[in-house]
Amino acid sequence: MAGVGATGAVVYHQYGDRINAILGVGESNDYEGEGTGEVTIAIQSGQIGSDVATTLAKAGVTKTYTAFYRLLLKSPDVSFEPGNYKLKKQMSAKSALAALQDPKNRVQNTVLIPEGFSAEAAFEQLSAGTGIPIADFQAAAKDYVALGVPAEAPSIEGFLFPATYTFDPGVTAHDVLAKLVAEMNSRLDKAGVAPADRFKVVTLASIVQRESGPSVEDMHKIARVFENRLEMGMRLQSDATVAYGTGHTDRVTTTGAERGDASNKYNTYANDGLPIGPIGLPGADAIDSALHPTPGPWLYFVAVNLKTGETRFSTTIAEHDAAVKEWQAWCRESDENKAYCA
Repeated sequence: MAGVGATGAVVYHQYGDRINAILGVGESNDYEGEGTGEVTIAIQSGQIGSDVATTLAKAGVTKTYTAFYRLLLKSPDVSFEPGNYKLKKQMSAKSALAALQDPKNRVQNTVLIPEGFSAEAAFEQLSAGTGIPIADFQAAAKDYVALGVPAEAPSIEGFLFPATYTFDPGVTAHDVLAKLVAEMNSRLDKAGVAPADRFKVVTLASIVQRESGPSVEDMHKIARVFENRLEMGMRLQSDATVAYGTGHTDRVTTTGAERGDASNKYNTYANDGLPIGPIGLPGADAIDSALHPTPGPWLYFVAVNLKTGETRFSTTIAEHDAAVKEWQAWCRESDENKAYCA
């Protein structure tokens, strides 16, 4: 009836069943039971109970708007988290409400980004977890400054914080990357890094992350080696930076020709100071190592067991050369070891 206003609606909500009985309309406005089949509904941020009631009725979850909304009027403390929910069709209002309050029914995509990954590898991981094409992430990453990356950075590399994330279906590549960059900036803020220092800290931390083994203590000692070299005007001579510049983000070993190529702006054998940008995604420990390196005089380090990550730290070139020979001997011990050294 077009003329029914707010008062009429209230009367119907309160006495609808009786009115139906008087009119001879005996059919219930609610389903019974927990429903059948499957349907996904979305609750948007800012929506209220009446919006949710409308969504459920339109999706065929509940039989009518009224059945669910009347139940909400009896449950004033109920609230809804925005997101996507997997429900069934033809559910009773009571079952639908219970399902929306159960976190198990919320549909989310979980993605793990490991420490040390390159941004491109992270795009692949994000694509696999969300279903968003890799090309969409690559396109969104081009406007990296708008996502919160420092303007002096050459790309988004380094600024996607490695962690486990959950995303609702339908999220965009832009929003995914913005979330990861925001997490990185939040972690840097909590670590006391001024915005003006973010680029330098992340760049150094990314090198430490790629050069280090599993030992957090070694991370802090490696950071000290690089800090000592920078302070003395020595080149960093990091194979990880050279490899990154050649496009090999999956290894840290390099050839003599690669180390001699000064046109590679990530080549810290042929160029002074830090490379032009980060070489991977540093985690919390690597960031902490860049900020709080272990005090010490070391100028060199080499992993003498690539399987365990055991590392030798040296203060003289003679000590370092001896450690390199130890590493070479380890590589020759078995075919399994050789595979690590390839």
